Amino acid sequence: MSTCLYVGLDVHKKTISWCAKRGDGAVHAQGKVAANRRSLAEWAESFNEPWIGAMEATLFTGWIYDFLKPRAAELKVAHPLMLRAIAASKKKNDKIDASKIADCLRADLLPECYMAPAEIREMRRELRFRNLLVGESVKMKNKISGVLMEVGAEYDKYRLHGRRYFSELLETIDPEIAPPSVHRMLKTSRAHMELFRAGSKALIKQLHEDPRIKLRVERLQTIKGVGETLALTWVLEVGDPKRFGRIGQAYSYCGLTSAQKESAGQNKRGPISKQRNKHLQKMLIEAAKVGPHWNPQLKAVHERELQKGNKNRATLAVARKLVAYMMAVDRSCKNFQERTPV
Repeated sequence: MSTCLYVGLDVHKKTISWCAKRGDGAVHAQGKVAANRRSLAEWAESFNEPWIGAMEATLFTGWIYDFLKPRAAELKVAHPLMLRAIAASKKKNDKIDASKIADCLRADLLPECYMAPAEIREMRRELRFRNLLVGESVKMKNKISGVLMEVGAEYDKYRLHGRRYFSELLETIDPEIAPPSVHRMLKTSRAHMELFRAGSKALIKQLHEDPRIKLRVERLQTIKGVGETLALTWVLEVGDPKRFGRIGQAYSYCGLTSAQKESAGQNKRGPISKQRNKHLQKMLIEAAKVGPHWNPQLKAVHERELQKGNKNRATLAVARKLVAYMMAVDRSCKNFQERTPV
C-alpha cells in the first residue's frame, strides 16, 4: 500500500477546505485553511510525508496551483464540468466536496484538465485584457453614432471615426442641432475610444515581440488568412498543441463541433456546444469570414460548403480548415507550404 497521501482541495475566494486520505480511503486529516500564501505555506509544511493534491478549476486556481506545486509530489487540476461525482451528490458542502475530490484522485478517476505553464497564463491574461479594451472601444464608437442620431445630425458613417473627419464634424455641426452637452459627450467618447485603442495596440505589440512566443506566432502567420491577433490567440489559448491526440479534439476545444446524443441506435446532433474556449472560437469565426478573400484554399472550401445552402456551416468549415492548418504548422514547427495538386 502506498504511503503517499491523497489531498482534495475545495478552493474558494477566502478559504480552502481540504481532506487528506490514505490509499485505502481512511481519512488522515481534514479541515480549512485561509486562502493566502502564508497560511498555505504553513499548511503544506505540516505534512510529514509526500502528498498528491487535486483541486477543481476555478478563478482562484491558478495562483494556488503555482504556489503549491513545488511543495507537493504531484498536483492536478480537475475539469469542473466533468467532475460529476460532486454534482450528483444529494448532500453537498465544502467538507464533502474536498473528500470526493480526494476519492477521485485516490481511485485514479479524476478528470484532469490541462494547465498551461505560468508564463503562458500570464501572457494569456494580457491578451484577454486586450479583448476587453477592444470591446470598450467598440462601445464608445457606438455611443458616438448614437448621440449623433439622437440629435438628428448628418454624418458619413464610413468616415466618422477618422480623426480628421471627426474634428471637422465638431467644427461644422450646427449649434442648434448639437448643444454644448452633445459636444462634451462626443469629445469624451472620442477620447476614451482613442485611449482603449492605443492600449490595445500596445498590448498586441508587446506580446508579439515576446521572445518566448515570437517564433511560433510568426510561423503561424505564414498561413494566408491568419493574422497577428489570431496567431497570438492560438498560441496563448492552446498552449501545447501536442496535447490534442487528434484533430477532432482541437475542433471541439475551439467550439467548432455540435453536441451529440446517441442512444438505441438514434443519433441526434444539437447546436454548437457551449463547452469550448470562447476566446478562440470568437477569433476563428471572425477570421473565417475574411479568410476566403486572402486564401484560395479557404475560398474553395467556403464555396463548396456554400453550395449546400447554409452560410453559417460554410463559415464553420473554413474555421475548421484554419484549425487544421495551424495544428499542422504548430506541431511540425515548420512554415506553412501549400500542397500542389497531383
